[in-house]
Amino acid sequence: MLDREGYRPNVGIVLVNGRNEVFWGKRIREHSWQFPQGGINKGETPEQAMYRELHEEVGLMPEHVEILGRTRDWLRYDVPKHWVRREWRNTYKGQKQIWFLLRLVGRDSDVCLRASDHPEFDAWRWNEYWVPLEAVIEFKRFVYQSALTELARYLMFHPAERKAHWASPAGHDADV
Repeated sequence: MLDREGYRPNVGIVLVNGRNEVFWGKRIREHSWQFPQGGINKGETPEQAMYRELHEEVGLMPEHVEILGRTRDWLRYDVPKHWVRREWRNTYKGQKQIWFLLRLVGRDSDVCLRASDHPEFDAWRWNEYWVPLEAVIEFKRFVYQSALTELARYLMFHPAERKAHWASPAGHDADV
């Protein structure tokens, strides 16, 4: 399902633990790490899609998490042409995403990467919230940075963490 501009509606999930570290999943049989994400099916709301993807990719149920916030608008990224299936190249541009910030209220042991028949990740870890963006595939970096920056306002950071972030090139917008 694509919108008129050629973007597939999608959700992204930033899952944090009690120390505001983010869940980072390693793509199966690859050396790339990312946040859980996935398409919104026809008739599904972004929130419904988020819970479905959370279970399919991470094995967590709604009772394992608390929604802290979500992005106000869609965040878009274009997929390089050579990554797009030949039959889609004239219509598909990329993804538009609503990002959710979730807090794990369950335990680490509730995470199950084999909850679906088609696992996305084969390993996972907790990382600092401001995970190095160099680890994200280049065409998604701006969306990751935008999502993390917008969602940070829902978290309580130690003043030293805020100061370090304000001094970074990514910076915060004033309403954080």
